[in-house]
Amino acid sequence: MGYISVDGNPQLVGKNETTGVDFILLGLFSSMKHADVLVGVITLIYLAALTGNSTLILLILVETQLHTPMYFLLSQLSLIDLLFISTTVPKMVKDFFLGKKNISNIGCGTQIFFYLMLGGAECILLTLMACDRYVAICHPLRYPVIMNQRVCQKMVTASWAGGMSDAVVQTIYTMQLPKCGHKEIDHFFCEVMAILSFSCENTSVYKLATLVTGIVLLLIPLAIIFSSYTVIFITVFHMNSAKGRKKALTTCSSHLVVVGLFYGPGMFIYLTPGSSHSPGLEKAVSVLSSIIAPTLNPYIYSLRNKDVLGALKKVLERCLF
Repeated sequence: MGYISVDGNPQLVGKNETTGVDFILLGLFSSMKHADVLVGVITLIYLAALTGNSTLILLILVETQLHTPMYFLLSQLSLIDLLFISTTVPKMVKDFFLGKKNISNIGCGTQIFFYLMLGGAECILLTLMACDRYVAICHPLRYPVIMNQRVCQKMVTASWAGGMSDAVVQTIYTMQLPKCGHKEIDHFFCEVMAILSFSCENTSVYKLATLVTGIVLLLIPLAIIFSSYTVIFITVFHMNSAKGRKKALTTCSSHLVVVGLFYGPGMFIYLTPGSSHSPGLEKAVSVLSSIIAPTLNPYIYSLRNKDVLGALKKVLERCLF
């Protein structure tokens, strides 16, 4: 038995076990001299993410010309991105300005749950969006029948349900383990592997299972996306219409860039040796996947999309005139 200090009061705990103590998030700026500049940049990026994703969701909602399966799925992607970046950035910025680093056990579990759920949902949704493009380009005459409203709703439900199922299992297992040690997390959000490293029990088997599961769940969607786009590109290059080829390739290129931004960091984390991952590098990869990608996605889909730009122009004209 031993004692630990919580808010200045000693508490009796089991051997080497620290209970009732918050986790300490060392953050993204722990060793930076001009951290306030980076915080300002991240705040601006967050506002850009809120603006871009919210605008795209509202446009798809109010403009009837965007009431198609592709844009319905895109609105769900924007919703996921909006929630995804809001899982980490607001707390990180608030803690910096308030000078706080702690996060409660419940808060940490909540952050892990939403991070895993939204990441899993986006993984599934991006795969289903590739299937949508496959049907639209390779079977255009059957597209309205195959991609009807019920199918689109099932796709979205499957994305959210799949992400939630994975998040529930991992969060419950991770947070119910007894924790030992100083509980300092060298990151800007609660991460599963970091929490497992504080466990008083041997979690090596679970860590290996998590790694293998991550690789499988990464490679299967990538294989489906790769197969879909292989057939799509073959079909596109056999099109007689140059205008049709250009439109199809523009839509596909936007989706492929988004896929690259999402899966690139995942491939780095799961498919490269863990010994090569320094804390700074892991933070940089996390910033790319959880902050930069959700911000860029709506702009990637919008800037070269005539339908979205046309809808935005109509809405602005209505508001102004």
